[in-house]
Amino acid sequence: MHPNTLSTGCHWDGSPRTAHPRRPLRVTAASPTRLLRAGQSGRCRRCGNRIDIYQRTDQRPIALHPAELATADVPEPCRWHLSSGIAYPHGDGSTWCRIPHAVLCPDSTPTTRTGPHIEAVRRQLAVRTRRLIDTGAFTPSLPAACKQPTGSDRATLPVVQLLLGHYLADAPIEDVRCVAQTRHRNRCPHPVLAPNTPQGKWTLLPASPQRGQLALPAGLMAVYDLSRLPYAEQLRWRTQRCPDHAAAPGAADLALAGWQVFDALLHAVHIHTRLPHSPASRHGEV
Repeated sequence: MHPNTLSTGCHWDGSPRTAHPRRPLRVTAASPTRLLRAGQSGRCRRCGNRIDIYQRTDQRPIALHPAELATADVPEPCRWHLSSGIAYPHGDGSTWCRIPHAVLCPDSTPTTRTGPHIEAVRRQLAVRTRRLIDTGAFTPSLPAACKQPTGSDRATLPVVQLLLGHYLADAPIEDVRCVAQTRHRNRCPHPVLAPNTPQGKWTLLPASPQRGQLALPAGLMAVYDLSRLPYAEQLRWRTQRCPDHAAAPGAADLALAGWQVFDALLHAVHIHTRLPHSPASRHGEV
């Protein structure tokens, strides 16, 4: 009897080994969102508990609690339901619904009056957060109000004009990364700013508010203007895809686009009155 036997296609008891083939995740052509289910899960930066991130009807992300709760236990303003990967801010008539994580997060105070069932879930998440902290698996981040923005932080979020609106990027223009999934099931490493595509232009535009926003004193702010690009190029930037994945409509997204609708009051720290000296500012005009 040999001490080391060669691996065969059977288990130790003689039963055959069954290898299940890996099936790639795909998004149907009729889906309103291109985000894969694998890219929707994350962890709250404030409490460390798992969250599911979905797009709302206004294309803004929202973090929902991963488990469904009984509709009768959830206050009406906190009821959400999912349809084709999109989150809707009301119930769908069923006995179960989803709830925003902000209502349950132990590190935040809910603005809506909740019942005993919701408070019980909050306590469970608080115990889990304490366990994660004690084991060293999670370190809570400081609240945004306690962080003092530095000069580098102010320069990393440029304002971009495209599709008749102003957006705040999540990285410098040259570092905005494609969100599509590659054949190896990883996020595409290529930037959205490609050298062989029409380029935008840094310009000074009035810091005028968008619809529904309060007005600020008159002034100019530095904006990376993409409004002169063709509609297809602006849509490529809005969906945050590199040229290769923009030409592949069947490719799914592995992350949400990092754009935020620019608010002159909330994002006042990112308003600059001078044009930046960055690689993106040296590209030619549109």
